[in-house]
Amino acid sequence: MKALKSLSKILLASLLLGLVASCAPPAPTPTPAPTPTPKVVVITPTPGPTPTPKVVVVTPTPVPPTPTPPPPPAKAKFGALIPLTGALAEFGENFRLAADLAAKHLAEAGFPVELVYADTETSAMPGVEAARTLVEVEKVHGLLGAAASGVTIPVAESVSIPSEVPQISNASTSPLITVLPADEGKDFLFRTCFSDALQGIIAGKLAWELGYKTASVIWVNNPYGEGLAEKFADAFEYRGGKVLASVPHDEAVAPTYVTELKKAIETPEGRPDVLFCVSYPGHATIYLKEFIEAGYNETTDLLFCDGTKSVEMPEEIGPEYLDGFLGTAPGTAMGDSYNMFVAEFKKEYGELPPLPFMDTLYDGVIVLGLAAAKCEADGVDITPVNIRDRLREVACPPGETIIAGPESLKKGIELLKEGKDINYEGAAGSVDFDEAGDVITPVEIWAYTKEPPYIKRVRMEMTIPER
Repeated sequence: MKALKSLSKILLASLLLGLVASCAPPAPTPTPAPTPTPKVVVITPTPGPTPTPKVVVVTPTPVPPTPTPPPPPAKAKFGALIPLTGALAEFGENFRLAADLAAKHLAEAGFPVELVYADTETSAMPGVEAARTLVEVEKVHGLLGAAASGVTIPVAESVSIPSEVPQISNASTSPLITVLPADEGKDFLFRTCFSDALQGIIAGKLAWELGYKTASVIWVNNPYGEGLAEKFADAFEYRGGKVLASVPHDEAVAPTYVTELKKAIETPEGRPDVLFCVSYPGHATIYLKEFIEAGYNETTDLLFCDGTKSVEMPEEIGPEYLDGFLGTAPGTAMGDSYNMFVAEFKKEYGELPPLPFMDTLYDGVIVLGLAAAKCEADGVDITPVNIRDRLREVACPPGETIIAGPESLKKGIELLKEGKDINYEGAAGSVDFDEAGDVITPVEIWAYTKEPPYIKRVRMEMTIPER
């Protein structure tokens, strides 16, 4: 019984405790603990050398340039005999520039030509061999040059006339060219410069007008020197002067001319008032130094010609020794064609050297090119003979006047295609070939000066007397 009472008391106490627990407020939700801030540890590396950055160069794939279209093929081929070496070497490179300018203008006008150059060495045998190569190997349609008459004549006799190839000299002034027997009835030899039949007259007239009563002549022993010396003597003595001595020297440059000078200056009749120097720069540079060293300049003046018109001579001798002395050379008409040539030359190369026969070479290339263009316009083959037959047709009246420069030449070629006549008026003057292939141009009087380029124009002799 006691046990049962004890169990009842226990159950009653448990029931009371359950009721008390259910009536108590809920236990609060525990606040979560804050997340701890992470500790950041900065590790500083031990200092060391800064590594060199690796540079990678990326080379772009090259883009090939747009190819320049090739120039149109030449329609005619000409050979140019120029003196790159020898006594006339001073002129050679300037001749090449003038010829190249003419070819450029023809190409711009629509008629491209090819020029092939050969060195004459200012000597007959090398000149003939050079011409033979141009005609027989290069198959040129025409020849330009040579400069020296002593080269032009044997080239004509041995190569151009027998081969029936027209030859136009820009600088050979020998009177013999006018009446060369080998060209009689053939008509293959022409020139764009005057004959010394004109220059000799003006030189003799000039010497007399300067007050000289006596003169001697030293001249290169070739057709040029001989012809000019003879024409000078005839004109000078016709006016009352007297030639005391006429002394030739070899065409090859010699180391000294003391003997020739002595013959020319120390004559039985005394020293001359003036020495007429008919040579090339390679000769005259040597003998004029000896002339001054011997003291001949104290009693005898100097007179020059186209062959001794040089920029290099005053530099070699001393410009003060030549200052004021006069000379003769081929002149120009000084018209629109000459002015255009000068302007185009300056645009292409710079200043125009004061040397002769550059404009006449330009004219030679142009008339050959125009004659070839007329062959094309006429519907005939471009051959040496066909070009020869048309030289006067493009260079002589009648016809519309055409002058130097690409614009006028283009007009001329268009007129030829239309079947119309043209008349090329050259940079050096009219290129009106007569029946002997000669032209008439003015004669320039020029003088040496102390200042570069050491040459100045004095005047033009437009009228040439008979003697």
